[in-house]
Amino acid sequence: MTVTLSSSPGPAGSARCTPLRWSGCGSYGIGLARFLRRHGHAPVEVSRPPRAGERRASGKSDAIDVEHAAWLALAGTGLVTPKLTDGQVEAIRLVKIARDTAVKAHTTAIITLKAVLVTADQSLRDELESLSDSKLLTAYAALEVTGDLADPAVAMRHTLVCLATRWFDLHEEIKIHSKHLRTLTRAAAPQLPEAFGVGLDIAAEMLITAGDNNEFRVRSEAAFAKLCGVCPIPAGSGKTSGRHRLNKGRNRQANAALYQAVIVRMRWHEPTIAYVERRTAQGLSKKDIIRCLKRYVARELFQLLPPVSSRAAPSVLRAAA
Repeated sequence: MTVTLSSSPGPAGSARCTPLRWSGCGSYGIGLARFLRRHGHAPVEVSRPPRAGERRASGKSDAIDVEHAAWLALAGTGLVTPKLTDGQVEAIRLVKIARDTAVKAHTTAIITLKAVLVTADQSLRDELESLSDSKLLTAYAALEVTGDLADPAVAMRHTLVCLATRWFDLHEEIKIHSKHLRTLTRAAAPQLPEAFGVGLDIAAEMLITAGDNNEFRVRSEAAFAKLCGVCPIPAGSGKTSGRHRLNKGRNRQANAALYQAVIVRMRWHEPTIAYVERRTAQGLSKKDIIRCLKRYVARELFQLLPPVSSRAAPSVLRAAA
């Protein structure tokens, strides 16, 4: 839950923060954020509501929460520049949503189909169960459904035909989404999908994580690594070993995408294989090696993101002043 704020010049050049809506700039507050940008205001987000201790001390209501957010904004604490939603990356995000949901339904269809077949008549199972997946689906889609649907045997054939037909429909839909996503991703960052272990999904996820306005949101490769949850977090102090641990926060979808790229490289990428062997000989666990590799991959992919005019930008409130 975030608070959408508008920063605009106040009297004598001072910054004024007006709490506007208890929502995020990327969800229910997106219309308001667009309205503010069209009228010359720069919306910002407060990354979190007040802590439990603060709520106990001052109470809990919409007005109190907005007051907390305004004070945080004026202090410049916990401010986040929201993503723009009117560029090419937003189009990639929307197409990826359509593709991801189709892939999920596609997988569900064949799993359900095989589960339903378990309860079919033995004659039907003997006829179809030994076939490969592609031949099995083709055979299901070609089954004849005749007779009273109240008969379980007829209902079984009806269900198998429906599931197989749904699988084929989703298969064609996924092809269309993949084609559009490939075109959009290559247009936005031509070199990103060509990196070793980085395919269509990972490249799209990296672009979505950075956003269209990454010059204001992600100012360095270290900031990008932190956004992806792959920055090293110290896990020792004093006379301890000073080791680091995995970061379990931030954008988990981006983190999972980097993990997939690392696993591919650990299997097929010769420099990565040599690195794993060397670090294993030094006594690092597989978890720590993967953490290091995700950090390296994040650094590499950051350089392949669309170039921006500047990686540094003044804060929204200071610019408004």
